[in-house]
Amino acid sequence: MSAVVIGASGGIGAALEAALIDEGIAVQGFARSESGARHIDLEDEASIAAAAGRITGSPTLVVVATGLLHDGERGPEKAMRDLDPVWMARNFAINAIGPALVAKHILPLMPKSGRMVFAVLSARVGSISDNKLGGWYGYRASKAAVNQLVRTLAIEDKRRNSSGIVVALHPGTVDTGLSRPFQGHVAPGRLFKPDRAAVQLLDVIDGLRAPDSGKLFAWDGVEVAP
Repeated sequence: MSAVVIGASGGIGAALEAALIDEGIAVQGFARSESGARHIDLEDEASIAAAAGRITGSPTLVVVATGLLHDGERGPEKAMRDLDPVWMARNFAINAIGPALVAKHILPLMPKSGRMVFAVLSARVGSISDNKLGGWYGYRASKAAVNQLVRTLAIEDKRRNSSGIVVALHPGTVDTGLSRPFQGHVAPGRLFKPDRAAVQLLDVIDGLRAPDSGKLFAWDGVEVAP
């Protein structure tokens, strides 16, 4: 088994890479903040294609562990008056379009037969049926978009490898820079350290089967409704 982690310098991505290495799995990690062979920029398709060209072998696990929720003073919108097209477009670029382009260039490198998993970190707030609070327009919509993209990729890739699995994963609230400004209302025991989150996600991945392809699963293995 070999793996690729996109976003390997982030809290969850770095923990995933470390956990896989601890399991004796060969990992190739890529991140925007890295230089040289480990560099990738999800807002630049040429960079994604170049990173894909540096992948050796045929990975059986790919995890896209990237995401954007806030940047400097810009954060999730509280109301429609806060909507800004530039900020919304950046949410979509990183949370939805980037992972789709990673799939475009890396899914074809994965095995054409036998079990393989292409996983994208998403979020429960991307579930339309679960939206009871409103707000967070760009983040919610971009995560709903990546969930739909995952579903569509899963349908197409099933023609290439009938045993392949393409899924979205909700890691829960993890103690990283992405969630730190929004941890105040997290229920006790539901704020996970990155190393624990990584193990939980890998446990979910280990339990996936071909019929699960195209779905969104939470950190505890429970399917999240669209």
